[in-house]
This record gives sequence, structure tokens and C-alpha cells, in this order.
Amino acid sequence: MRLVILMLFLSAIWAPSVMAQVEWEEDGWLTTQMGKERLDAGDEFGCSGIPGVSWNDPGAVGLECREYLRERIDASKWAENPLSISTPITLTNAQHQILSNQGWKVHGVENDLMQSVWHNATDLPEFNEDWYNLGERGGSLEQGISDISKLEDEIAKGGLINLYWVGKINDVTIRHDSEIVDLLENSPVWFTTWGEAWSYWSVDRCNSFNRSMDGKVLNFVFNETIACNSAEPDAWDIPITWIIDVNGTAVESVSGVGEISENQRNTQEGWRLSEDGTILVSLRKGNGVSITLENETDYDIIGRTQFFNGFETAITITGHETEDLFNWFRRFEGNDELRFTWLVTPREIDDAWGWLPFAGVLVVVCSVAGIYLVLRSDAHHPSRSRSLDALAKEGEE
Repeated sequence: MRLVILMLFLSAIWAPSVMAQVEWEEDGWLTTQMGKERLDAGDEFGCSGIPGVSWNDPGAVGLECREYLRERIDASKWAENPLSISTPITLTNAQHQILSNQGWKVHGVENDLMQSVWHNATDLPEFNEDWYNLGERGGSLEQGISDISKLEDEIAKGGLINLYWVGKINDVTIRHDSEIVDLLENSPVWFTTWGEAWSYWSVDRCNSFNRSMDGKVLNFVFNETIACNSAEPDAWDIPITWIIDVNGTAVESVSGVGEISENQRNTQEGWRLSEDGTILVSLRKGNGVSITLENETDYDIIGRTQFFNGFETAITITGHETEDLFNWFRRFEGNDELRFTWLVTPREIDDAWGWLPFAGVLVVVCSVAGIYLVLRSDAHHPSRSRSLDALAKEGEE
């Protein structure tokens, strides 16, 4: 009976702690050559949550996500700090602000907040809070779910289009729609990621540049300033495209960056002439160009383009709940221009000791039932109770 009571107390203490534990294993592909290749190509790594860490405390989720990523892989080839996280629709504005203060600037899709961005072609961002509720235009890359005609319409309308992708559900590997991929690869769009898109937009909030004309040579430098870096300290330093109007004057040469074509759809530094005769220059902060013109002329820095390289449409592809980078990406090997935002999460695994809480409950039930049966048996056999009392008295004598 003493042993039963001891087990009863241990089960009551031990079972809750066992039930609170959630076992998970990391995605080993993040630390391999495959992870480095995706990073070097221009993909982004964000977070989709940590098993066992509740969204009731978004600050805890944000911190655990940051630690998980930083111990395994950078967020982008442009910077180490992660910017993108997938959040549930249950979070309040105050909870989203907690994540933003930790450096998470893009918070996922269709979050039902008052502020929003890119739910349609005219839903332009004005404030950081807009990026807490990112639209999911374009649909899925999954075969049988994607809608190619709808996607064509969205591309024609312009703005940022956010497609989503899940590579595997349980043990079933998902097939992608090859027609959708063909459409993307043959469209005039900027292939980007959540973090790139937000960083590009954030330049509007603070930018600085120097310009001068020395004879036929136009000098332009995109400044890196303490003030602008302080305004958006989390923004990645990515190439920003500036429009320079030289009144149609011919360009003899450009030094500082190489020439890129109008079909350059992945973010990089460079320059090109547009159809209207203006010069598009894509630069990172602190870099500049010297443009030698055919003759001296007046000029004007019109500003930056809405998207990289003057594109009117941008495409992001988001790998939701990416717990296995290999399975999520392998169907797109050979599609070199596509860019993905991988929202990673560790893989939850079955707990080999998960039966212990149930065993504890069983012990409690059996113990209580056993005690009840013993007491009931004694109540129906008074002679046994008297015999036990007599034995007890003899022992005292």
C-alpha cells in the first residue's frame, strides 16, 4: 500500500512535466552545402514557429526563432538578421509590435488587421504596420490548386504578388504546377523575397545621395548615413534602383558597376538604359557610379523605382512551414531565377515516453479503486476488523 501511495504522488508530480515537453529535431539541410547554395542564390530564411513554444507569448516565439536561425544559417546573402516570420491571425496589434521590436518586420499573410499591404495592386505600403498583414495574391504553386488565369491577371495589374508553396504534407510529397512556373519564368517581374521587398520599400523613409557634373562626367553616389541607418537599423543593404534623367544624351561609358539588361530579374548592382532614355542605376549604400556622356547636359535625379530594375511587378514565393529544405526545394532545381522565402520550423517528433502521463493517470485510478475495494471489504467483514484489532493489542502487550 505504501508503494501504491508513493506511485500516486510521483505520477501527480511527474505527469504534468512530461506532458509539457515537445520533442523536435532541426532541419539538417540548413547547415549543409544545400543551405549555402540557396543563400548564395538569393533566397531568404525566416521562421514559422518553434514546436512547444506557444503564440500566447509571441515574444518567446520570436526569440526562439531568432536563436534557431542564427545558430544554423544567415537570413540572406545581404545580412544575417532575419526579417520574416509567419504569425497566426489571433495576434493583436500590440503582439505584432513586440515581434517588430525584435526585428521581425514582415509577419505573414492574411492576418485580419486593419492595416494591410499588397492584398491587391493598389494596396501600397505606407507604414511598417502594413507589413504585419501581407496579402497572398497569386495563390499556390501546388498542382490542382493553382489558378494560372488569375495569376496572369495579377501580374498584368502589377504590384507585389505573394505565392505560397508547401513541399510535403505528412508523408505525401506535393507536385508543383509546371505551367505556373513557366508563366513566371517568362514574365517581366522582379523575383524577390519578403525581406528584400520590405528593405527596398524602407529606403523611401530615409535616403541620401550625392550628385555632381564634371564636364561630361556625371557622378552619383548612394550615401550610407548614420541617420538613415538609425531610422531603419534592421533593413538589409540591398541594391536600390535610381532613375537619372540626362535629357536623352547618349552614354559613352559607365564605371563603378557593370551593365545589366532589362531582363535582369534578380537583385544585383548594375546600370542600364531604359526605353525612354533615362538611366537606371542599381546601387548598395556607399557605392557610386561615374557616367561619361556624349556631351555636357542638364540632368535630374528623379528618384527610385518602385521595384528593382524598374519592374512594375514583383514576385515572392513563400515556403510555408519548411521543416525539410530538401523536399521543399528539390522540384525547382533548374529554375535558377526563382527566389524563395523559406519560413522554417523544426520538425516535431513523436515522444517515445509519451505514454507516461497516461500510465500516471492509470496508476491514480487503480490506486483509488484499490483503496476503495479494501475499505469496502473490511466494512463487510467485521470479524476481520476485530481480529486485526486483537493482533494490534497483542503487539502492544
